[in-house]
Amino acid sequence: MAVKVRDRLAADVRRDLSRPRKRLQPRCLYDALGSRLFEAICALPEYRITRAEQRLLAAHAREVGEGLAVPVTIVELGAGSGEKLAQLMEPLVRAGVPMRVELVDVSATALDLAARTLSRWPDLPVTGHETTYEDGLERVAARRRGGGAVLTAFLGSNIGNLDPAAGLAFVGAVRSALRPGDRFLLGADLVKSEAELVLAYDDPLGVTAAFNLNVLARLNRELGANFDLERFAHRAVWNAAESRMEMHLESLRAQTVEIPGAGCSVRLLEGESIWTESSYKYETAGLRELGAAAGLGVRGQWVDERDRFALTAFEVPESAP
Repeated sequence: MAVKVRDRLAADVRRDLSRPRKRLQPRCLYDALGSRLFEAICALPEYRITRAEQRLLAAHAREVGEGLAVPVTIVELGAGSGEKLAQLMEPLVRAGVPMRVELVDVSATALDLAARTLSRWPDLPVTGHETTYEDGLERVAARRRGGGAVLTAFLGSNIGNLDPAAGLAFVGAVRSALRPGDRFLLGADLVKSEAELVLAYDDPLGVTAAFNLNVLARLNRELGANFDLERFAHRAVWNAAESRMEMHLESLRAQTVEIPGAGCSVRLLEGESIWTESSYKYETAGLRELGAAAGLGVRGQWVDERDRFALTAFEVPESAP
């Protein structure tokens, strides 16, 4: 693991586990094993986000990219497997549009997997950035030369990992990295029944539980912690008041865990939890309002009504500064 990544992980852990309400950043979930477990989650019948988004991309990718100034730079924040990005690019490839791709992800495994997926087009320039979304946006903006347009994609309902204030700040950061005529494609899960949501985050096979518990195993491996995974249980909770699913790791007994690599220890009471991830669920109007608040116009919005998922294509107005 790169020193910079390890240092960031240690700083996150030291800060977040010292809070009165203990938590870990969602990005901590995505080491090499975590990334592969998440890909397995996406294949589960209970987790319908990926298939809904793929159906929307299959139906509307041409509209998303239509009319972009060339050459086109496609930026994916959160590389995943690269399959959805390939769907998005397919109409542009068929049309012979000159392109390059910039992948941004904290997971080297995800970047490698996405790059291998895109290798089906051997002449396509692909650059990976193993870093945070914000830093990646800055790098891509700094690399930009001349004309053409940028299409930035933030798919998989990753926006749901951010609370409303952070989500607005993030979309604002995306907007700041774009120029008039550039676009931003946002995939977001919509509100649905509590039973459906809980099942998606606590599947019968226990894959999501393994994904969640792996964050403790990661801290053991990379920071020398002594978490005993058998003393924790995965919990998935729908918080209706905040419109979010929450993932927690509940301590099954009072315990103290040492984390030498972060220079700290954490004391947990029986029943106390470490909050590892939130997934906010949206309404379609709220997504449009989110873009408008950041200075983006809506080019199109498409909804998969069966599984309640939305793709929204925003564009920077030509009159924007």
